[in-house]
Amino acid sequence: MPAIRFSGGLSFVRQHRMVTVLTAGHVNWDVTLRVERFPEPDGEVPIRAQHQSGGGSAANVAAALATLEVDTELIGSVGDDDNGLLARRELEAAGVSLAGLRVIDNADTAVKYILVDDDGEVAVLGNDGVNEAIGPADLDPDRIAVADHVHLTSQRPDTASRLATIASQAGATVSIDPGRRIADRDYDDALACADVIFLNDNEAEAVLERTHAIDVRDRLLAIKFGGDGAEVHTPSGSVSHPGFDIDAVDTTGAGDAFAAGFIRTYLETDGTDIERTLEFANACGALAASVEGARSAPVPAQVAAFLDERRENW
Repeated sequence: MPAIRFSGGLSFVRQHRMVTVLTAGHVNWDVTLRVERFPEPDGEVPIRAQHQSGGGSAANVAAALATLEVDTELIGSVGDDDNGLLARRELEAAGVSLAGLRVIDNADTAVKYILVDDDGEVAVLGNDGVNEAIGPADLDPDRIAVADHVHLTSQRPDTASRLATIASQAGATVSIDPGRRIADRDYDDALACADVIFLNDNEAEAVLERTHAIDVRDRLLAIKFGGDGAEVHTPSGSVSHPGFDIDAVDTTGAGDAFAAGFIRTYLETDGTDIERTLEFANACGALAASVEGARSAPVPAQVAAFLDERRENW
């Protein structure tokens, strides 16, 4: 079994600092290839440009939250290869605490090859590497319990369940964005602890069709429709926002920026202003889609200026 160590050589025996949000899940290295259109079977298209940067939903949300001036820590795993080192350096530069990130010796960091066409649409090829090396027994309950909010993304369901249970029992709020694997994995235990569930329209259909252990309608269900905005279903009703008309450059990570914006405002308002929360989240997603790369979330001043401009033009 590969050796596991903390990023930077940190040990479990340490003073756990207070964090506002703890994110947990995948940490990848992305290679983005810009093309005019996606290739047909047995076809070929030229690569117009290539860009490399950190990726993975948990890492993207963590970086976006840090950019939005939220104190954030990340639980995940990378290999001890060059891609893992680059991913760690980028997250540290963004201001994310990596005290909970584990480096797996003699292992490869997950790499995703992302095709982006001229309309900003995305297709992904990749391998999982060691981004699911963290199991339930590897978790430090004290690290989780000090967070105000825990955000879970696609990962091992047993790990997600343990994280959600510890956080919920400690009194933290919990959100989960299980991603495209929701149709193939049983996240019922984690979903049962969640205060907020993020899904796109296809994922929402999968959850509503297969979830038997819980009723997701008794919590906040945020459904993303890409360029068509989003809506939030609450136990007392629904709130929708049409999104913002933008020229999409790259939608990679836009959903993660949306989640980060939602979590920031949700915590800021104690969950009492869903309309404001949804508007801010949509603005973050739109701004992220307006530029290239998965790590393109805006700073608060950019969001405020964007919203002021849009309100003036309404």
